[in-house]
Amino acid sequence: MTTDHLRSLRTFVAIADAGSVAGGARKRDLSAPTATRALAALEKRLGAKLIHRTTRSLRLTEVGEQFLSETRRILSALDAAEAAVTGQRVTAEGLLSITAPELFGERHIAPLMFEFLDKQPRVRVRAFFSNRVVNLIDEGFDLALRIAHLPDSTLTAMPVGEMRSVLVASPTYLKHHGLPRTPKELAGHQTIGFTIDGRGKVGLGVGRRQAEIALQERLILNTNAVKVAAAVAGHGITRALAYQVTDEVRDGRLRVLLARYEPKPVAVHLVYPAGRAASAKVREFLNLAALRLRAMPVLQGRGLERK
Repeated sequence: MTTDHLRSLRTFVAIADAGSVAGGARKRDLSAPTATRALAALEKRLGAKLIHRTTRSLRLTEVGEQFLSETRRILSALDAAEAAVTGQRVTAEGLLSITAPELFGERHIAPLMFEFLDKQPRVRVRAFFSNRVVNLIDEGFDLALRIAHLPDSTLTAMPVGEMRSVLVASPTYLKHHGLPRTPKELAGHQTIGFTIDGRGKVGLGVGRRQAEIALQERLILNTNAVKVAAAVAGHGITRALAYQVTDEVRDGRLRVLLARYEPKPVAVHLVYPAGRAASAKVREFLNLAALRLRAMPVLQGRGLERK
């Protein structure tokens, strides 16, 4: 791969990310004509159109979408390899891209980012908080927080704790509808947002004796914040990850139900592509985040006690 070809690849990615030639040129510190020539040279080399351009818009062709994904992967691997053998181990600098589940990111990762920015003045941070699983390599992210049982992958995982999955309801709801004392009793209760089709099941039990209880959901929602608010308002029982209801349980707005029947807690990890930790910006954030997250009660099976 020649230097010119590598520059063309990076320019193509910058243009695609910015949504315009001019924006991509600015990201690469190039003039717009230079970026245009780089893109044209790349398309000529490939013998394929990567981007459709008009005076008002820019969009990737189907080939361009596929090529962008592969180019991101290649450049990410190249950057990681270079970071492993160059001076990037010394000073944390550049753009750090982080993703996490939406509500966890807002409540717990954002404060870590602010602290990190105060400690590392040469680093910029890009955050994407979403409940979908982001492909770190294809989408250009340095690391993610994952609350899930991880499949085998090329990602490196750093464990930071585990998360309980709990059933909760408001005292008002329980006063009017009664307290379920066994999983089977849930079938007679109003429930909130377990599934999208309104015909959910919940797995509960002790040890290996797990049972799936069929539920008829009265209220179906696609955001955790609204689901918790609905439970606080007395509209039924819902399942939530512990961090989503910590404050509500502590101040008595929600009560944890059937705790002895809870499923096994879910592992929580910081994950990153192999080699990324060679970069000082990634390594320093991992050190800070692991320290703070491992001290968080809700990640150590605590934090749901009443005040």
